[in-house]
Amino acid sequence: MAEVSARKRIWGWMMFDWASQPYNTLLLTFIFGPFFAEIVIGRLTGEGMSREAASAQAQAWWGYGLTLAGVLIAVLAPILGAIADSRGRRLPYVWGFSILYVVGAAGLWLSNPETFSVGTLLAFFGIGLIGMEFATIFTNAMLPSLGDRREIGAISGNGWAWGYVGGVISLVLMLALFAENAQGVTFIGREPALGLDPAAREGTRFVGPFTAIWYAVFMIPFFLWVREPADGVVRGSPAMEGLRELGRTLASLPKNVSMTAYLGSSMFYRDALNGMYTFGGVYALGVLGWTVVDIGVFGILAAITGAVFAWIGGKADRAFGPMPVIRTCIVILLFVAVLIASISPTSVLGISVGEGSSLPDMAFYLAGALIGAAGGALQSASRTMMVRQANPERMTEAFGLYALAGKATTFIAPAAIAVVSDISGSQRLGVTPLIVLFLVGLILLAWVKPDGDHVWSESSQSLA
Repeated sequence: MAEVSARKRIWGWMMFDWASQPYNTLLLTFIFGPFFAEIVIGRLTGEGMSREAASAQAQAWWGYGLTLAGVLIAVLAPILGAIADSRGRRLPYVWGFSILYVVGAAGLWLSNPETFSVGTLLAFFGIGLIGMEFATIFTNAMLPSLGDRREIGAISGNGWAWGYVGGVISLVLMLALFAENAQGVTFIGREPALGLDPAAREGTRFVGPFTAIWYAVFMIPFFLWVREPADGVVRGSPAMEGLRELGRTLASLPKNVSMTAYLGSSMFYRDALNGMYTFGGVYALGVLGWTVVDIGVFGILAAITGAVFAWIGGKADRAFGPMPVIRTCIVILLFVAVLIASISPTSVLGISVGEGSSLPDMAFYLAGALIGAAGGALQSASRTMMVRQANPERMTEAFGLYALAGKATTFIAPAAIAVVSDISGSQRLGVTPLIVLFLVGLILLAWVKPDGDHVWSESSQSLA
């Protein structure tokens, strides 16, 4: 097979971010998540429940579905990572979990408002989410082989920014061509493309198949250009060897204070950030009465700021290291969490506004822009920081632990939001656990060494 240049390998690797981002942008946050809440609220209010109670119930069910998927990811991520390191192969896992991504996304076509099943939709969404998260583990583990210590921050930032650009374009296409409003037309005033029936919400439901097709098409450069060595296969059972290595790694964590503290810190702040992404659209629909199209425009703004600041964050990471970037972003997101919890149709930050005031909507748009900006830079810098903390010889396992750290409380945040929403009957009170999670993450950073307890190894295996 022809030799693939280093530049092509980097571009191929970054295409995963481009291909996979719509699961977060279109499904988790701005189109399907709010649409799920909309159709659930419609059914519950039709059965006699008040809108406020129905909104809280929809948010709770969404949270419980994400909780279950998060538990499965948390349990399996480090195990699969350890096995992959022992086998010396990552690409077969990316192939396998890509199939789950496509199947799960495509299954969301079944979200017909008249006939949908909450359990079926959450099951398909969970399958796709598991596929996306596990494929991400194995692609993230390839990052150290793409450049030296000085370059990987910029590579990570560029990849994350590229992913956000893909998210923006996919969101614009969905809003312009497919997702319909209450009048049955898209953002540009036309009926959904491809002859899709707006009465059956086929335009909005097409977000699932659209996301699946997008991923399948744009992963082609990844599979063509990304290479990994054929060596590294251990003698005996890769599964048993991987599990033994995982056991040794877990046993050594108490001695590796910096990495342990970082896993704990990222566990909380990434969970809070994911909570913002996951429930932002559902919150806007239930509290401010936004439509799916309104939320899509909000998403474009957040994705644009995410792309710009992921790139800027990559440059800052290269110049100053990931730690200052992470701390700054957490402080910004703390403010955003307080702002969101304070927004209602009649008040912002405890200040009353007149009926029909645009200030609550403008404040939520500001929150979206800040979430995109700080979230993009934070996730990029976090990926770089994990590389600095990890043992270069066990990188996939390390990113498996990183995924475990992300999911160990990622199912707690949706669960906490779901329970608080259920108990209080209020969406606004339901999002307050995010404030605590950001604070805990910021405090734990005090024990993290910027370069970790491991010395960077320039002998990391090449993908060539």
